[in-house]
Amino acid sequence: MLFRRIVVNCGLRIVSILRCRSNPQQHFASSYSNKSTIYALSSAPGKSGVAVIRVSGDESANVIMKMTRFQTLPKPRHATVTNIFNHHSGEHLDKAMVIWFPRPHSFTGEDVCELHVHGGNAVVSSIFRALSELPGLNHAEAGEYTKRAFLNGKLDLTEVEGLGDLIHAETEEQRKQALKQMDGLLKSVVETWGKDLLNCLAHLEAYIDFGEDQHIDDDVIDDVTTKINSLAAQIQEHLNDKRRGELLRSGVRLAIVGKPNVGKSSLLNLLTTKQTAIVSPIAGTTRDVLQSTIDVNGFPVIISDTAGIRDTTDVIESEGVRRAKEAALIADLVIFVIDAMEIIQSNLTTYVKSINKQLDCINENQRTLIVINKIDLMKSSQMEILKSSLKNCDSDMMVTTLSCTTQTGFKQFLNDLSNQVKILCLGDDSSPFSPSLTQERHRAHVANCFTELCHCQSVLKDDVVIAAEHLRLAMNNLGKLTGKIGAEDILDVIFRDFCIGK
Repeated sequence: MLFRRIVVNCGLRIVSILRCRSNPQQHFASSYSNKSTIYALSSAPGKSGVAVIRVSGDESANVIMKMTRFQTLPKPRHATVTNIFNHHSGEHLDKAMVIWFPRPHSFTGEDVCELHVHGGNAVVSSIFRALSELPGLNHAEAGEYTKRAFLNGKLDLTEVEGLGDLIHAETEEQRKQALKQMDGLLKSVVETWGKDLLNCLAHLEAYIDFGEDQHIDDDVIDDVTTKINSLAAQIQEHLNDKRRGELLRSGVRLAIVGKPNVGKSSLLNLLTTKQTAIVSPIAGTTRDVLQSTIDVNGFPVIISDTAGIRDTTDVIESEGVRRAKEAALIADLVIFVIDAMEIIQSNLTTYVKSINKQLDCINENQRTLIVINKIDLMKSSQMEILKSSLKNCDSDMMVTTLSCTTQTGFKQFLNDLSNQVKILCLGDDSSPFSPSLTQERHRAHVANCFTELCHCQSVLKDDVVIAAEHLRLAMNNLGKLTGKIGAEDILDVIFRDFCIGK
């Protein structure tokens, strides 16, 4: 019981120290308390049936009282239909719906009111003019509502970033990932790691401060070692996720490569459903890297159509070949297009290896989908030879056949492509990586935390004091991830892409 009480007291002391020196919400929120009340259009700009104007800050209640002529504030979180007036001129501006959100039960944690007005440009402009004439009100900057929500402790940085990703999501899978992060899935995992670290640190502090006086057993070090080993293994699993969350957030880079005139540009046009690239029977038509972004079954894919790779004395084409190889080497997925007529007399596996060696632009560790194009030009006997070759090819090779001209096999190709992109973004069905690290910032802080844990493991048996310091540094890195430590350094970067009114 005595040891338990010591550990609890020590843990409380550690928590108190960390809170005092590492909670930017408290530090910044106090500076925001004296700032002006902000207002902005929170719905999309332009003509609409309804426009939502959000007001946040100490003057929100006065906005309601002065612009509606109410004698008392309306019931919180209930919609009230009323007339809206210009407080100074008395002019009737609109008939609207007003909702009152008293602090702290609002998105920003401040007093908030929303005016749901008719969405004509003239109506919105007249209400903005009326708001600007009220004392203490200023138009909001981009992302300022969300920034205030963070500073008032309503969201942590991972949830803020999830909200930003949700706003910018363009595909279904991006939406799902962003929503999970905004709902706090990543935050909950990081908080669990932080609690485990705090527990280990509390035990080490107790051992350091009271080990000799209270005869604390050395088994404490063994217990901490076991917990740290387990935690390090969990964190390492997340770091070994092949950047799946980042790929889903930013898009899978796909390069279409092959020799000249095998149908690379035709395939790009099929995927984008428009004439993105010029198609010509003349070899070497494409001389630069053409990029297009498409949605493949809910996953974002950035396609690069490249110049045909071959030896050439043409200066411009040579530069195109160099860029093609560069695009292929940095791609997450390579589509290797082959002319079906070239492999009739060859073993597919041998042919692919020889061509790959000639092209010198495909990493053996990259995911590669081989596309055998122009099957519409083959005779039935030749198709039988091709099918036999496919049966005997390397089982690890991912091969599909199609005709860009007749679109035969295109549906199967899309299915194969979708499966490969899904594995890159989500892993296979047994993948343990949930939630994903969606940004390089997340990965850097988690990697630093893991490094400190490794340092702790290496010195724990010999120097408990140094080991405890490494645990503190590990906790600091998790604090930077959620915004509890050092948030002021990254706030501008996070909020700069938010829209006005959010």
